[in-house]
Amino acid sequence: MKLEAIFKYNQQWVQEKLNVDSTYFEDLSKGQQPEILYIGCSDSRVTAEEMMGASLGQVFVYRNIANMVSGLDLSAMSVINYAVNHLKVKHIVVCGHYYCGGVKAAMQAQDLGILNPWLRSIRDVYRLHKDELNAIEDEDARYNQLIRLNVREQCVNVLKTAEVQVAYRKNTLQVHGWVFDISTGQLIDLELDFDKILAGIMEIYTLN
Repeated sequence: MKLEAIFKYNQQWVQEKLNVDSTYFEDLSKGQQPEILYIGCSDSRVTAEEMMGASLGQVFVYRNIANMVSGLDLSAMSVINYAVNHLKVKHIVVCGHYYCGGVKAAMQAQDLGILNPWLRSIRDVYRLHKDELNAIEDEDARYNQLIRLNVREQCVNVLKTAEVQVAYRKNTLQVHGWVFDISTGQLIDLELDFDKILAGIMEIYTLN
């Protein structure tokens, strides 16, 4: 994609918006009130707004390699804090995707330099679910299950944060785990039962 084409498209896009609503951008500049915080992967094939059919201002988006949520990642923690405490989002979605390069790399016994600390967090997910994953003989099926389990664990990491716990207890916030299947274009809701998942660990993580 040539850079010149981007600016040409932008001019056309602006005009199309103004043709429908002459105050579109003026109204947009007054603020945002998204109901969803979307935490996804940086993969160029996975653009949140397009696959969700969302317009500007409807989704607050945070993306990184393999849709990770780490308490040591100040960027992720700041995004969650701002989304929950200031934007008052009603939903937090962690969305992984099949054919994820980050998860695939974490399954390989290779030294990948600066990526090692990041991939270690995904390898920790594998360690937590090693017996389940090692019981899957087909490599592709094991790969897909790790992608799903990684989404689950990142949702749990979201629920460990103080601001999310407060909103979750007040029943003003829901957390969701999704997977995007690139080969079909379909979004899949993993329908995670967080009450069941958290029952055995919240005595450790619950804050007063």
